Amino acid sequence: MVHPVTYGKRVRMSYSRIDEVLELPDLIEVQRSSYEWFLSEGLKEVFEDISPIQDYTGNLILEFVDYYINEEPKYTEDEARERDANFSAPLKVKVRLINKETGEVKEQEVFMGDFPLMTQKGTFIINGAERVVVSQLVRSPGVYYSHEIDKTGKRLYSATVIPNRGAWLEYESDSNDIVYVRIDRTRKLTITTLLRALGFRSNAEIIDVLGETEHVLRTIDKDNTSTEEEALIEIYKRLRPGEPPTVDSAKSLLNNLFFDPKRYDLAKVGRYKFNKKLALYNRIVGKRSAEDIQDTETGELFVAQGEKITRQKAIDIENSGINQVDIMLDDGRIVRVVGNHFVNGNAFDLPFSLEELGLKEKVYYPIMKELMETYSDPKELKEAIKERNREISPKHIIHDDIVASINYEFNLFSGIGTIDDIDHLGNRRLRSVGELLQNQFRIGLSRMERVVRERMTIQDIDVATPQALINIRPVVASIKEFFGSSQLSQFMDQTNPLAELTHKRRMSALGPGGLSRDRAGFEVRDVHHSHYGRMCPIETPEGPNIGLITSLTTYARINEYGFIEAPYRKVDKERGVVTNKIEYLTADVEDEFIIAQSNELLDEEGRFVNKRVIARGKEGAIDIYSSSEVDYMDVSPKQIVSIGTAMIPFLENDDANRALMGANMQRQAVPLLKAEAPIIGTGIEYKAARDSGVVVIAKNSGTVAKLSSSEILIKRDEDGQIDKYKLLKFKRSNQGTTINQRPMVVKNEKVEKGQVIADGPSTELGEIALGKNLLVAFMTWEGYNFEDAILISENLVIKDKLTSIHIEEYESEARDTKLGPEEITRDIPNVGDDMLKDLDEQGIIRIGAEVKAGDILVGKVTPKGETELTAEERLLRAIFGEKAREVRDTSLRVPHGEAGIIVDVKIFSRENGDELQPGVNQKVRIYVATKRKIN
Repeated sequence: MVHPVTYGKRVRMSYSRIDEVLELPDLIEVQRSSYEWFLSEGLKEVFEDISPIQDYTGNLILEFVDYYINEEPKYTEDEARERDANFSAPLKVKVRLINKETGEVKEQEVFMGDFPLMTQKGTFIINGAERVVVSQLVRSPGVYYSHEIDKTGKRLYSATVIPNRGAWLEYESDSNDIVYVRIDRTRKLTITTLLRALGFRSNAEIIDVLGETEHVLRTIDKDNTSTEEEALIEIYKRLRPGEPPTVDSAKSLLNNLFFDPKRYDLAKVGRYKFNKKLALYNRIVGKRSAEDIQDTETGELFVAQGEKITRQKAIDIENSGINQVDIMLDDGRIVRVVGNHFVNGNAFDLPFSLEELGLKEKVYYPIMKELMETYSDPKELKEAIKERNREISPKHIIHDDIVASINYEFNLFSGIGTIDDIDHLGNRRLRSVGELLQNQFRIGLSRMERVVRERMTIQDIDVATPQALINIRPVVASIKEFFGSSQLSQFMDQTNPLAELTHKRRMSALGPGGLSRDRAGFEVRDVHHSHYGRMCPIETPEGPNIGLITSLTTYARINEYGFIEAPYRKVDKERGVVTNKIEYLTADVEDEFIIAQSNELLDEEGRFVNKRVIARGKEGAIDIYSSSEVDYMDVSPKQIVSIGTAMIPFLENDDANRALMGANMQRQAVPLLKAEAPIIGTGIEYKAARDSGVVVIAKNSGTVAKLSSSEILIKRDEDGQIDKYKLLKFKRSNQGTTINQRPMVVKNEKVEKGQVIADGPSTELGEIALGKNLLVAFMTWEGYNFEDAILISENLVIKDKLTSIHIEEYESEARDTKLGPEEITRDIPNVGDDMLKDLDEQGIIRIGAEVKAGDILVGKVTPKGETELTAEERLLRAIFGEKAREVRDTSLRVPHGEAGIIVDVKIFSRENGDELQPGVNQKVRIYVATKRKIN
């Protein structure tokens, strides 16, 4: 049924057949929440990781106790834009220096540089220009298995163990059924050598942990080592060729490579992925047990020999602390399955929740068991768990992880376990601004750590203070480098509100730690079934970056691990009703369910009208299912596309390639003289304009007390105070288009909190208005519109329907030269009065003047080198003194082909206390607005 819908002040008629179940989320939440996480959590993590710094003797200890960025920024956003400065606030860190010998403790607050702040619009102002940090799509840390078929038709399996940072482990098999390992991309050695080095000394121990299969026995035969020492020496030779190997140095090398949290980091997401992949229950579900499986403590029988293991039984077995199970295959072979010994924290009967202690992941069973046996008092147990938090959920790889990952590799030969698709969004995650900043900050701090250590050895211990030991330069430099020159910190595309919004929601697979254009193959760029509801299949560039730069879909959100989640309506299977309860699923979880489309017909009670429905099943395969099998339903048809694509009406009738061009071209529309919202919209225009940040939104409810073209005053309802909103008038955007805000309210009008009160560029009544509602004819006209040529009515030009205003910025500096200072003045040699008519007494053009090519904007003279004077010149010099001194005209003029009206003039001078570059005494910036008609 056609029904009216209200967007701000405009009422539209909606022809949609599907009711909206879920409101669109805040569209720049990705940026804002990530930066907030960085300020509250991310910085804390980095300081905790690096603290304490000890000198080489272990006598001096430097600890980072606390940090705060709560002072007022040096410049406001507007001032930072004007002065070419950064919008930033000082980062202060409380540092403690402990001298173990004397027991002396010194505490100081150390300034660690100005930290760039994010504006409310999700941008940063660096050197006066607005920049956006684009989120990066990277491979998630975890264990990944893949397979290939060799020349003889044999299946070979390989695996990669990827940390967040640290050494990689790669397993591979050959056609002789021998399994090898590469440590940190070096030469390969048999996988049993690594196991021996980790403490499995004899062949019997290795067979005990991996099971007695053909592949295990052949690998042991191939192994040249027979003791732990030999294995360690062998590994050392591969990793450090040319150095004399000793058992101790080999042990410490292996420890440093994998078990030192400072060098090997899985991050929260890595631990989560490891535990998910290497869990015991995943591999034993649905398999037959080769023996009775009993609870080691109570003796309760979980599964009898030959019985099939159900899902619940498998979970119970894992949570009881059993870490290896023998499975009987259909052909009678017995295969040993080993997990990584992590169990669900809720399996322990604790009087408190582990989540409140920061343990959201699975926990390491042996440590938890030990603690529970040692402490009976809940308080003591809680403290002990807090203290050993890092061991219960370690951030680095542990022996059990390596053993479980090797066991998984051998299990694959017996058909147990699954291989991974690296292009699946369950295995790719988003590094947003907060995490990218955290990584950069960590680099800066680790450089600083080296400096601190060196200074500790040089300085006199008794007089050393934290301030004297810390050199903040590396930290400041790394942050500056990130914002100034990182591939992911980009000059914001500000052509129109949609361009701005899309830029903040963009995802890039390029950049440091990502892919490179030349090496990215077809598979990475292609649309994948897991992109559904997460990544737009339409909006991507057409050039060499196709598929590498994409856009977040309308309803998608990012979870704490960086995976993209899509919302779905839960189906109550007992009642057969599609509820309005929304659940967000990641791509790998979604694969386990059957999901119906959002346009599936429902009756009044929310039941499926059709007994058989089209739905997506396992791995995105579309099929017809019985309606009773469906687990979830899409929330909206537009959840599969991005904001830009969702702006296209009747998208379903378009060819995907042309829709891609349309979505990209909307971002290139320049703001017109008079904006006009589309007659036929898609209902997303209001939300997009609101979240883009170009419109002005009321902070509180109230009444409009006073308004002009440049400001709105609103009297608050609650306390009668006045809220003042300054509007931007004819400001230049990053792309040279005009930013001009116009009030949308009238005096004495009631205003609600969150209401749009002023339009910005390319918006009308708070809705995005990128073009004009024109009458278009599809017809031939004397051949003038051959191929892609179009004809337009002269009326459009005369009536300025498609006219836009562009603002150019010109700058002139008065510097100190070797021959004396330059001077900004009206007194310019050899220039007639007609050229000076619009200059003020300082020699600067007035606002409102109309200029054309060659006109003077800023009069400036530069001292000329003294030349040999003629007799006449000497006479003049004698009569008039210094006046006839030689100067050159170096005035700033309007460049060739340009013309317009002066809309703004900014003057910065050293006398007024403005910060200018060395050697510059005065700087003048002129803004010229040009009207461009369509032609």
